Amino acid sequence: MKNLINRIPKNILDIYKKIEDGKYQIFFVGGCVRNLLMERSVVDWDFTTNARPEAIQKLFKNSFYDNKFGTVGIPLEKSNLPAGRQVVEVTTYRTEGGYSDKRHPSVVKWGKTIEEDLSRRDFTINAIAFNILKNKINLVDPFKGQTDIKEKRVRAVGTPALRFKEDALRLMRAVRIATELSFEIEKNTWKEIKNNAQSVSEISTERVRMELLRIISSDRNYEGLILLKDSGILEFVIPELLDGVGISQKRPGRHHTDDVFTHNLLSMKYCSSNDKIVRFAALIHDVGKPKSMRKDKEGFVIFYNHEVIGAKIAEEICERLKFSRKDREKIISLVRWHMFSIDNTITDAAVRRFIRRIGVENVKDMIDLRIGDRLGSGTQTAESWRLKLFKERIEKELSPKPFSVEDMKVDGNDIMEILGIPSSPKVGEILTKLFEEVDEDLSKNSKEYLTKKIKEFGK
Repeated sequence: MKNLINRIPKNILDIYKKIEDGKYQIFFVGGCVRNLLMERSVVDWDFTTNARPEAIQKLFKNSFYDNKFGTVGIPLEKSNLPAGRQVVEVTTYRTEGGYSDKRHPSVVKWGKTIEEDLSRRDFTINAIAFNILKNKINLVDPFKGQTDIKEKRVRAVGTPALRFKEDALRLMRAVRIATELSFEIEKNTWKEIKNNAQSVSEISTERVRMELLRIISSDRNYEGLILLKDSGILEFVIPELLDGVGISQKRPGRHHTDDVFTHNLLSMKYCSSNDKIVRFAALIHDVGKPKSMRKDKEGFVIFYNHEVIGAKIAEEICERLKFSRKDREKIISLVRWHMFSIDNTITDAAVRRFIRRIGVENVKDMIDLRIGDRLGSGTQTAESWRLKLFKERIEKELSPKPFSVEDMKVDGNDIMEILGIPSSPKVGEILTKLFEEVDEDLSKNSKEYLTKKIKEFGK
């Protein structure tokens, strides 16, 4: 156990030692303990102590305390933690009760022992604590969390039904932790997750979105989404995905082998981007298929304009889950234009329109989604020769930058001077028409040719 101490950063140990030197009990607790025992990297370091918040703040002048749950935040001046993880949380031992909003305790009382504090925590693997006595690790594990780590099991502390009624977000946390750690959920815990799935709709949308995106960010995101579906939670998070269950996409000459629901999940799984927003877009990219489903003259299913319908549904999903405006626009754009043509006969102008339509910043993301879509359809290769050629043509158009109105040999001032007209919407209309013509044939981008065309608008 001594080697665990060597894995704790000095600035974290300094905080521990300062509280200990203040004659208080202090324990490492929660996910950091679990990850240390599993030899995984630690992102968040948390402590629990018998010191009251005001006592902790006396020890750390730069700390802050703005909640009623006994948690003091201590900023790290010289942090080696990832961006956004620059605060260590120190929480006073506590007991809780009366979870009226199914998320936060209505009553918080200070606890007296570490065992009392651990008994209020969510899962046994998170209810392990340790302190350092004579340079040795002293583990406190009243709920056999170490056994559950060894047997790769997520199990609620005490009575599962009570744990989930206290805090409904624990339903998604159980799935997320099982997904990230490749653990199974213990049968009684799983039973109560299914029994309480509807409670997810009663908690903060922002917290639900955060847990969902962490699942999507996992290497086992497909398995995580299946757990959400089988538990009944998905029905209260993204019910639109479930509309694709059982809707076949098979038709002669096409490579689709799964129903729409499974295809969406596999597209997310195989999406070559590590960006959780792009992966989310891949997850819902075909969400418009169930509503657009029709049959052709031969009786085979078709999904005409599903990307248009899907973009509208994606907007509704993003608004419900309260994505930021930036992320919402990106997701909607990726869903709306994911059916872009990569036929080798398309013109250079069409390639430039594709780039402008989705934005230079989204080009790689769209390709990554397309790769996920392709692999999620049952093909064995990530890129067809057409897609490779299309990528080459995109790179050519992006070097040094895509052609735009600013690259025209004339501008609005030229139009006003040549036609003798003041600034007006007509100037913009003429410039747009000129740009559309030049974009189709860049050889026309000359001062002489465009001046001649401008004069024609004055006749």
